[in-house]
Amino acid sequence: MGNSNGCTVDDLQAVEMHLWYKKFMTECPSGQLTLHEFKQFFGMKGLDSEANAYIEQMFRTFDMNKDGYIDFMEYVAALSLVMRGKMEHKLRWYFKLYDVDGNGCIDRYELLNIIKAIRAINGNDNQDSTAEEFTNRVFDRIDVNGDGELSLEEFVEGARSDGDFMEVMMKSLDLSHIVAMIHSRRHSV
Repeated sequence: MGNSNGCTVDDLQAVEMHLWYKKFMTECPSGQLTLHEFKQFFGMKGLDSEANAYIEQMFRTFDMNKDGYIDFMEYVAALSLVMRGKMEHKLRWYFKLYDVDGNGCIDRYELLNIIKAIRAINGNDNQDSTAEEFTNRVFDRIDVNGDGELSLEEFVEGARSDGDFMEVMMKSLDLSHIVAMIHSRRHSV
């Protein structure tokens, strides 16, 4: 059940959860993270309009009960999904994030704006193609029925089979700096 020093997996998860809680409450004493605080929390300031729209969509996706705030449980659910979730769950979450208008499919315009935003946030260095070219290539590869929209099924299967697209998605929500912050402040809180 436990390891050689008496700690169980549940104990380790409880310690980590406590660290996440301390970090969340330190950064957000009210217990409810607003969009403005969310941007500060993730170090997202001074973004162009596309990147800003992407961050706002990410906030809305994390805000599961749609009350305009991210509470601790929503925060934990989001971090857990991004850091530990199964690939199938992550891909479904990315689909929801990318489906900005919520109509159940992703059109070229939605994907193009997401790609532009990701590049604005992560930097445009070392890009082999423009955002438009990349978007067109993704649609050429994974829009199986050629209707100009990606269904959930096309998106999930396409992401699994297209390494370039999968890499862009994984970079679009890299929270390793948040995890590093949580661990670095472990002793200071």
